[in-house]
Parts: sequence; C-alpha cells; structure tokens
Amino acid sequence: MGNGIQLKNISENNLEQCLKCSICTAYCPVSAITPEYPGPKHSGPDQERYRLKNPKFFDEALKLCLNCKRCEVACPSDVRIADIIQSARGKYSTHIPSLRDRVLANTDFVGSMATVFAPIVNTTLRLSPVKIIMDSTIAVDKHRTFPAYASQKFETWFKKEAAPQQNKFTKHVSYFHGCYVNYNYPQLGKDFVKIMNAIGYGVHLLEKEKCCGVALIANGLSKQARRQSKINIASIRKSIKDQGRIVLTTSSTCTFTMRDEYEHVLGLETTDVRNGITLATRFIYKLIASGEVKLAFRSDFKKRVAYHSACHMEKLGWIPYSTQLLRMIPGIDFLMLDSQCCGIAGTYGFKKENYQRSQEIGSSLFKQIKEENVDVVSTDCETCKWQIEMSAGVKVENPISLLAQAIDVEKTKEINSQKGGKIK
Repeated sequence: MGNGIQLKNISENNLEQCLKCSICTAYCPVSAITPEYPGPKHSGPDQERYRLKNPKFFDEALKLCLNCKRCEVACPSDVRIADIIQSARGKYSTHIPSLRDRVLANTDFVGSMATVFAPIVNTTLRLSPVKIIMDSTIAVDKHRTFPAYASQKFETWFKKEAAPQQNKFTKHVSYFHGCYVNYNYPQLGKDFVKIMNAIGYGVHLLEKEKCCGVALIANGLSKQARRQSKINIASIRKSIKDQGRIVLTTSSTCTFTMRDEYEHVLGLETTDVRNGITLATRFIYKLIASGEVKLAFRSDFKKRVAYHSACHMEKLGWIPYSTQLLRMIPGIDFLMLDSQCCGIAGTYGFKKENYQRSQEIGSSLFKQIKEENVDVVSTDCETCKWQIEMSAGVKVENPISLLAQAIDVEKTKEINSQKGGKIK
C-alpha cells in the first residue's frame, strides 16, 4: 500500500475506530439525565484527539462518568470509550483527591479499622446526626446507607476454620475474595468455600491480596492503584504459574478490573494471567456443562428470584453463566430484570454531588423490582446490592450464596465422588 496510509491503530484505546454514530451516548445512563455531561463520544474519542495535541482541552466534567462500560458494550467498533475517559482523568485532571475521596477509596485501611470496632461503627453510621455531620463536612450524602462491617474478617475465619481442611482435596483453586467479602460480608466467602468443597475442590487464599483498586482509580489515586495491582498480579501469577491454581472471584467488578483495567488503564502487563482470573459462577457452570461436576438440590428450597445485570457483568459478557446456574435450581422462580444501571458506580453514589443523579439513574430499576414482588434480587456486584437494598427495600444475594443455600451438600459430595452420578 502507498505511503501515508495508516495500516494499524496507533492509540492505546482504539479511538481511530470511532464511527461518530453516537450510539454510546444513547446508551449512557448519565447523558440521559445530566446535560452538563458531554457524553461518552465527546468525552472519549472526540476530545482525546484534541487532548493528545494539548492537555488544556481536558474537561473536568469527565468526573461525571460512571465507568459503567455501557458505552463500550454498545459500541459497534469496539472502541474502549470508558477507558479513554478514565485514562484522561488520570493523566490530565488537576483535581486533588479530598479527604472524603481518600477515605472512600482506601477500603483495606478503613475496613481493617472498622471490623475491630464493627458494632460501634455500624451503630454510629446509622445515626442521623452523624450522617448530617458527614454531609456538611466531607460531602458524603446524608441519605446514603453504608454497608455494615463484620466483626470478624473473612481471612480470619478462613485461616481458623477452613484452611486446615483444604489440602485433603485433589483439585485446587485460589480465591480472590475482595474487600466486600473480607470486611463487610464474609458469608459470601463461606458460601463459596462450601460449594467448592462440595464439588471436590480445595480453596486457598492468595499469598498477598490488596483491594483490586477500582475505587482508587475512580477517586484519582491511580499511582496507589498501580502499586496495589502489582501486588495482586504477582500473587495471581504465582497461583497460576507456580501452583497451577486458577483464581476465582465472587465480584464482577473485581474480576473486570483485574482482567482489563489493570492493562488498559494502569498500564500493567497481564496477558499471561488474564485468562486465569474468572468469576466463580462461570467456572462452576462450565464444570457442570462439561459433565465434570453435578449438583444435588434441597427439595424444600423455594424462592422467587429476580436477577439484576451488573454493568461490568455486561461488559464481561458473562451474565448467562450466573443466570443459567440460578435457573438450574428447581426451587427458584426466576425473573430476568430489564438491563439498566443501578446508578451507584462504587463510591460515586456516596458523594453528595452525585447522590441525586445516582438515584435518578436507578429509579426505573427500583420501580420494576418493587412491582415484581420477588423474595430476593440476585446480582454479581456488591455495590449494586447496596444500592438496590437501600432504594428498593429488597434483600439482595450473590448467585453463589443462593446456590449454597439451595444445594444438598452431602448428596452433592456423594454424587461427585461416584463416577456417572445423577443430579437429584
């Protein structure tokens, strides 16, 4: 071909492939309600062409982006629009993270402190005067409900109660539990161990684990996020390469962040381990579909369950794994909710300046949930859980927890120890 013809993309996030069709803007939940936000097409590939020439073209309005990735799911050209926006914020924003931003982003530090005094912390955060003070001093919205902290970390429980039994299994996996399981809801981690042991797999923690870094990235602390991600990837690499253990997760956002954001936003090389990081529901479904594993279910388990498609699950393309697992449970009356963002976007919805926008984005979802009269909503994202429980008043469970409640553990162990066993 002649000189001067561009044969390959030269940008990090594929901006040259943008068709300017604006379908990303049509699917953007922020653009639908916030005229101040330029929209993903303008904020992403359009402005990036100017920012590459002069950083002064950066617009601080990009902080309104949820990083929900719905623009990328909709894009017919696979432009990584949200990655362009997040990278631009990291490179060009002059905003200095506030005390609030740092507190919300440092989940390991806050979680470690809060679990020690969990009863006091939980009671204090529910008090109206405390919420009002936080609203007026550090701009955490007074209407937001905080997730409760556990008195015992998951890691502590695992090392005391579960770790000694794991080496008796012949097959093994590693578990990236994440901050939510460790500090807020250890029961999800216990449910995961219960299921994996029932199907014949030993569970092990990574050598070292830090928060995946998604909250740090969102709050302008990319350097700290990169430091923590290096620790995680080193531990993941050891698990996969040296120990031969795939790394399973129970959070769609942690999974997506480690598989994609580490490389695309933080600039880490993860190609050699990316496919070794996967969601537990995906791993278990594939085992069942291949005939390697079978499940037996309790006859007395009955629930009407609605499934919410978390945004990062849509980006991963893994929703069918979780929903098909739930559909396998005989006692579940399954309902698929309309695909829509709940609006919380991690720490985004905790901030005073974003709270009303967050609630407006999720309003139609909350309305549908209330109208459907379900026993429980299921989703693979912990912050979606917080938003839905607060705004729709319905209990939310991870698919793994529902699976753990529904299985007959002893029968499941029995049929998996017998070649050719049948599902009961």
